[in-house]
Amino acid sequence: MIIFVAAQLLPGDVGRAILGPFAAQSSVDQLNEELGTNRSIVVQYGDWVGGVLQGDLGDSYAFSRPVGDLLWPALKNSAKLALLAFVIVVPIGILGGVAAALKEGRLRDRVISIGGLSATAIPEFVWAVLGIMIFGVWLGVLPTTAQAPQDAGFFTQVKYLLLPALCLVFVLFGYIARMARAGTIESLDADYTRTAYLKGLPRRTVIRRHVLRNSLLPTIAVVATQVGYLFGGLVAIELIFNYNGLGQLIYRAAQRQDFPLLLSATLVVGVVYLVATLIADVLYSLLNPRIRLASSES
Repeated sequence: MIIFVAAQLLPGDVGRAILGPFAAQSSVDQLNEELGTNRSIVVQYGDWVGGVLQGDLGDSYAFSRPVGDLLWPALKNSAKLALLAFVIVVPIGILGGVAAALKEGRLRDRVISIGGLSATAIPEFVWAVLGIMIFGVWLGVLPTTAQAPQDAGFFTQVKYLLLPALCLVFVLFGYIARMARAGTIESLDADYTRTAYLKGLPRRTVIRRHVLRNSLLPTIAVVATQVGYLFGGLVAIELIFNYNGLGQLIYRAAQRQDFPLLLSATLVVGVVYLVATLIADVLYSLLNPRIRLASSES
């Protein structure tokens, strides 16, 4: 609802955005009449919600096609990029955070913590430009576009998606490593860790069985919150690398005032956030027996 109201406040109208600045006003008015955009915003929003409840996302104003035909391919592309970025950044971020925590206050801790936060502070589009210049132009080892040719194989698609995925790794590494570091330090100082050492367990066993299982709990929440960002917040990355994902689709819909497409894409991002948070809650309960015991007692 907020997105719809905000889109209505944009200057211009839908007919003019579609037909262009040189179209006759009569043609613009006729198109607005056909699309129904000259009606009140309450009626327009009500029609869209009613269609969604019946499984109909409507038709795109700008592309004159069902929204689903545009939305699902874009969602699939964003899922590929998000999956590759997560496969890279989650293990590296967790390992980096744990390695920093095990050497708290020392050189390794400072390098990982300061380096990760510094990389996070740099916007993703800056990393994209640097990556294109270094790996695409100077070294020529990676493509400068993320859109692989049609019918490309698995490894070819990975090669095209690797550069934008690395840009996301630089941005997300600091968040994940910082949370993994904080959770590991807290677990190292916990009573159950000291008890395990008193039992004579080796340090490697204590870290694997007791420290890591509890230190990953706050990291799961951070990873879950980044899922929606990877699906709907990658406008700059997808534009720079010419990738037909959900972020670029949202940008085009907002630029052309394509309200059905914009609202549907925003709805999908919200659902992705919801599903990711639900999965994080389930994993949280699986890793923390105290949550399961508390829920069963209640």
